Amino acid sequence: MEIKLPDGSSRQLPDGANAFDLANDIGKNLAKSAVAAWINGSQKDLLDPLPDKAEVSIITIDSEDGLEIMRHTVAAQVLAAAVKNLYPSAKLAIGPTIENGFYYDVLFEDPISSEDLQAIQNKMLDIVAKGSLVKKTLHSKSEVSKLFANLDETYKQQIIKDADQDDDFQIYTNDDSNFIDLCKGPHLPNLGFIGAFKLTKVSGAYWRGDAKNEMLTRIYGTAWRNQKEQDEYLANLEEAEQRDHRKIGKDMNLFHFQDEAPGMVFWHPRGWTIYTKLEEYIRFRQQESGYHEIRTPLVVDRKLWEKSGHWDKYRENMFITEIDEEHANEKRTNALKPMNCPCHVQVFNQGVRSYRELPMRYAEFGSCHRYEASGTMHGLMRVRGFTQDDGHIFCTEAQIEGETDLFIKLLSKIYNDLGFNDFKIKLSTRPEIRVGSDEIWDQAENSLQSAIEKLGYAYDIDEGDGAFYGPKLDFVLTDALGRSWQCGTLQADFNLPERLDAQYIGEDGDKHYPVMLHRAILGSFERFIGILIENYKGNLPIWLAPIQVVIATVTDDANEYAKEIASNLDQLNIRYRLDQRNEKISYKVRDHMAQKNPMVIVLGKKEIEDQSVNIRRLGNSETQEMSLKNFMKFISEEVKAPHHD
Repeated sequence: MEIKLPDGSSRQLPDGANAFDLANDIGKNLAKSAVAAWINGSQKDLLDPLPDKAEVSIITIDSEDGLEIMRHTVAAQVLAAAVKNLYPSAKLAIGPTIENGFYYDVLFEDPISSEDLQAIQNKMLDIVAKGSLVKKTLHSKSEVSKLFANLDETYKQQIIKDADQDDDFQIYTNDDSNFIDLCKGPHLPNLGFIGAFKLTKVSGAYWRGDAKNEMLTRIYGTAWRNQKEQDEYLANLEEAEQRDHRKIGKDMNLFHFQDEAPGMVFWHPRGWTIYTKLEEYIRFRQQESGYHEIRTPLVVDRKLWEKSGHWDKYRENMFITEIDEEHANEKRTNALKPMNCPCHVQVFNQGVRSYRELPMRYAEFGSCHRYEASGTMHGLMRVRGFTQDDGHIFCTEAQIEGETDLFIKLLSKIYNDLGFNDFKIKLSTRPEIRVGSDEIWDQAENSLQSAIEKLGYAYDIDEGDGAFYGPKLDFVLTDALGRSWQCGTLQADFNLPERLDAQYIGEDGDKHYPVMLHRAILGSFERFIGILIENYKGNLPIWLAPIQVVIATVTDDANEYAKEIASNLDQLNIRYRLDQRNEKISYKVRDHMAQKNPMVIVLGKKEIEDQSVNIRRLGNSETQEMSLKNFMKFISEEVKAPHHD
């Protein structure tokens, strides 16, 4: 039979040959590293027979696909087997891969904790050490139903019952274990391919994510090709934990959350200082780029959301409220706005618009509310109440390219000023659930794609991830740990203006619908501040720091000198704290460094005599001596925001 390879060539193999036979035919080294294969666009086990004229690509252990398969095998064949060995009465649910690792959901007769992970991991190491072959057999629905009923595996029975197939259920086992599992695969051909792994934590998880179902124990782990890769990952993980914005936010006294307002931020004075300084900066950059700032209502009648299409597509994420109208014997249904776009169209619709006014750029620091499930909320990164640096550009189709260029330049400037010099662009195309005709979507997608190609920007395509009303460009920045954050977006909308009857008078005297470009750079202030805190590990650029300078005295004799310096800082509008506590100076400095204050000036007898300051900087063990006169010049320049240069 003929097998087609990725490079366009083909190979002749005997009927019934599998992917391993193909790898061996290509070369011995490829066969040694082969773990699975792409067959006609689907991942399959290495020993699955190949159909005639199949398009086949071998997956090796050193590839990303191979690593993913290894992680899945560790979860489904090793972790699950170890759990059943140590806890025979435990019932297995599901064990998928996740970013950098895997988990398995299990119902234990008696709860386990993180203290039990070492014993489970030791048993896993015993299983892996044997390097057993992994075997697969195919069964009918009735066969696997009976098999798992006999094993009293209730969750596997439910998975089988809900499956929309009658045959080809895959059962995996290995040579040195009585353990069997139901899985879609593929798995490694043998456990000898498994590199390094580590169980990391346990948590609770509802069966199928439904709070009405049983609470299971979720065991998390990570797996890598070798110990070096795993050690590097665990070191980065530890660093990420130290950078956690929730921990640093508490140390810096920036914000808090509480049960009476889940997913809503309580900003403290220092945190609000960061927020307002960031808002001030974004406002300046937007005004510089020709945006007109507006403000729209927080609560809007459902009729507008129905017209815009959000009521049908987004209702489950909206906070709904009903009120009794005094002048009518009826209830009015309103929603807290989950986004600002329909309201911006209402501003555009006031009066007759001319093509001469386009492009028209509106910006709003819009307060939005979206219902997020309690289990998905995560500090500032995912909240229910947030403020977007939102903007909408009403333009003609011919103006899309120019507006795209201006927006990317604005976004680049802002990201660079905030310390992010690297970002990628993704073009997200039409989702399955959407509004508008295919013709309109073709037009919108082609317009965005043409714009970034003509402007010479590199991009990746993310199929099916567009907004329900239009395609979009997503801008993904990279932080100090190499993590990716999708923040900025530019979305081309040919649908909403027509749905909400937004029109302008064209050069031909006729009415036309404008294109509406939805855009944001930060995304939301809350999330972006969380990203900033983690990127800088709390050591924010001094222009954003809530306290820019701490004046710390060594003795009471320095108090008057400290007050003199404080008065000078007041005149320069520099945010400072005067620390005259009766504590050792070493304690004061440590305390302020723990609070991530960027600069402490220490004042003692020597500084009084010399009319100087002793500067200690966050993250720098060296001190710096400077005359008071030079310090005042230095600090006035140091604290300048980028837009004040």
